[in-house]
Amino acid sequence: MLRAAAQLPIAYMSQLIPYPVHRHELDNGLTLVVIPMPANGLVAYWTLIRTGSRDEYEPGRTGFAHFFEHMMFRGTRNYPAARYQEVLTRIGADANAFTTDDLTAYHLCFAAADLAQVMELESDRFRHLEYSEQDFKNEAGAVYGEYRKMRMDPLFTLYESVARTAFTQHPYGHTTMGFEQDIAAMPSMFDYSREFFARYYRPDNAILLLVGDVNPDTAAALARAYYADWQPGYVPPPVPDEPEQPAERRVAVRYDGRCLPLLWLAYKLDRLDPHAGDRVAANLLAELAFGPTSELYRSLVLEQRRVEFLQADANWNRDPGLLDVYTRIKDPRDIERVLEAIDAAVREYQERAVPEQRLGDLKARLRFDFLLALDTPSAVARRLARPLALCGELATLEALYAAYAALDADAIRAAAQRYLRPARRTVAILEGST
Repeated sequence: MLRAAAQLPIAYMSQLIPYPVHRHELDNGLTLVVIPMPANGLVAYWTLIRTGSRDEYEPGRTGFAHFFEHMMFRGTRNYPAARYQEVLTRIGADANAFTTDDLTAYHLCFAAADLAQVMELESDRFRHLEYSEQDFKNEAGAVYGEYRKMRMDPLFTLYESVARTAFTQHPYGHTTMGFEQDIAAMPSMFDYSREFFARYYRPDNAILLLVGDVNPDTAAALARAYYADWQPGYVPPPVPDEPEQPAERRVAVRYDGRCLPLLWLAYKLDRLDPHAGDRVAANLLAELAFGPTSELYRSLVLEQRRVEFLQADANWNRDPGLLDVYTRIKDPRDIERVLEAIDAAVREYQERAVPEQRLGDLKARLRFDFLLALDTPSAVARRLARPLALCGELATLEALYAAYAALDADAIRAAAQRYLRPARRTVAILEGST
């Protein structure tokens, strides 16, 4: 049972987040996180389901996490889709959702006075989602159409091959959309869709995040009133481990259309752990070696103009993931030279220490950028959603930024030596057909 409303505690006063964080758990396992902040009467209301495409471990059944992002707007017996939308329109609420590899997020922004109404609506659809087999088939067709549209983007087409090549066992080997053959077969899997919903849409696999002009005690009382009878029963799926990669992998992708060549390097990373120095340093390494302030960026993008862009991301995942480096090359004859330039930059970071001043500047900018993004309830919720969904609490985020502050140049070099090795990477090149 939730604590008496007047006694809902502050979980902690963060050294990173400039607002108090209230956290509690209902008897059914639903986690409630409330972050009051000045918001001119607005509330951001996020329901985080800690399931994404990573949980689609069964062969032939990928794409269902993304599919339910669509189906959750189909309505219930109490609030059919048209009625649900009418209420949101009347109160001026902005509602949407997104799916990633590790989570699915449903989010709204509305006036604080409508909190009880919104909580009634949202708790109803998560407890009582209802759709017919024809509704299911119609939405499955729409999802397949969305996939075909995504395939028109060369970057998506390339990443699909990168993921499939880099991961041979783990579900990170398919994108959030799923494998095409599975999406095409989805209309015949109505019964499985109900099983998927019952398996993952449980309170003990969900986090309710409220940010803005909201009283934590009021939010706690409402959560108990509207969510207490949501039945628990989540069982973590048997997601297979990815075996160690023994050697570099290469894949060539032919795009059916005109486009400039794309080069994508995907280096295997460990799961993000704020207490693992090499892994934390990899986040900063990606920015230092390949970001807009790097020598490589200055050379390839600004001076030689061999590439249109250069981007790198050390992804934060629940399981071991990737450090991605990707670029669009202006002249197909430059592909190997660009790859050689990237390899030369990698060797530089493996052999020499990054200047402490540059490292210190990056640490300060990361913290400043984080704080700068916490200006509205929706921005705060969006910034915190992924770490909260992946870790179940925000202390990990605090520990991560504390770990950033403690890193030195030797840690950056050690991360480069550990992770940026050919044996850990997949090299993918996409070229157009004409």
